[in-house]
Amino acid sequence: MESQVRGGTRWKRFAVVMVPSVAATAAIGVALAQGALAASFSVSGQSFKVSADKLVGQGFEQYGAIDSGYTLDGQKTAHPVAVSAFKSATINNMCQSVVTPGIPLLGSVSLVLKAGESKPVEADNLYIDVADLNADATFNNIDIGVAAKDAGKGPGLKRGETANPYGFAQQADSATLTGVKQTAWATTAGTFKLSGLKMSLQTGTHECY
Repeated sequence: MESQVRGGTRWKRFAVVMVPSVAATAAIGVALAQGALAASFSVSGQSFKVSADKLVGQGFEQYGAIDSGYTLDGQKTAHPVAVSAFKSATINNMCQSVVTPGIPLLGSVSLVLKAGESKPVEADNLYIDVADLNADATFNNIDIGVAAKDAGKGPGLKRGETANPYGFAQQADSATLTGVKQTAWATTAGTFKLSGLKMSLQTGTHECY
């Protein structure tokens, strides 16, 4: 879900953020019928929460970058992030949520996407731009302190992202994270297979954790 808000009233903010979400979810349903989905999830000017019972990734790398975009009132903004990248990953019981506050007559409105409860979500070339992460993690054959451009175990630097190729990075053959709770600014994947996708749009604050 991509949105660039040129801003005005709070009701316009709701429409710009939420209407594309519903349209994107319809597109997701079509793609799921075909078994795969090229996907990019981001909410301009807002971070969102992601949780999962377990993420098992192959070909892991992590490096620093800057996410740029627009705030909900149309102002340019930038955020430092740690990009976690995987060549492939499976995710059990994944949840993504974003809350838009201050909607006239409604107050806060929450969009929640869930998948992978009975069958894991599958992704390749997965990038998660993380602002905060809590999890139990196990890394296999990890290298710490390599330059981002030399982190060859993962999928490489994300195209179009502002990152220093000579900056600090780490990599591993594989990574297993359990009890994942994170705040992110963007999630991008070459393909996403979202088993048992569920979407809910509710008034009030309803988040993954």
